[in-house]
Amino acid sequence: MFCHSEKGKALTTVHAKGKTHAVVPKSPERSADAAARALQAVLTSLEDSKAEDIATIDIAGKSALGDYMVVVSGRSSRHVLAISDHLLTDLKDEGFGTARVEGQDGGDWILIDTGDIIVHVFRPEIREFYNIEKMWAAPEIDEETLH
Repeated sequence: MFCHSEKGKALTTVHAKGKTHAVVPKSPERSADAAARALQAVLTSLEDSKAEDIATIDIAGKSALGDYMVVVSGRSSRHVLAISDHLLTDLKDEGFGTARVEGQDGGDWILIDTGDIIVHVFRPEIREFYNIEKMWAAPEIDEETLH
């Protein structure tokens, strides 16, 4: 068996039956300070790109996905793509590595995962349809009320 990993890169394990990919966290210590610095870089980039309706949701302790979720809108598919490209470049330039990206083909909804922060860039009508903020803003249910 062969195993190779680098900070912020995919971990590739080769078994007799093929390859398996897992992700090595970009910031192993996952400190609140590192997440806060990354969040500030994300918000600065989004503001520079004229992203609209920026919403930041603290998901630390609520999800293993990351510490923050940021939801923003672009005015058009072209604006959504430009916001995403600018953010990816800024993150790399600030030393946060290469984020995972999904949805760049269409420009309706692009997801950028930095490890600590998940950024959703939507066209307004797509954002309204999925309403992610409402899902994450749901009140926490106390376990006492479940019994």
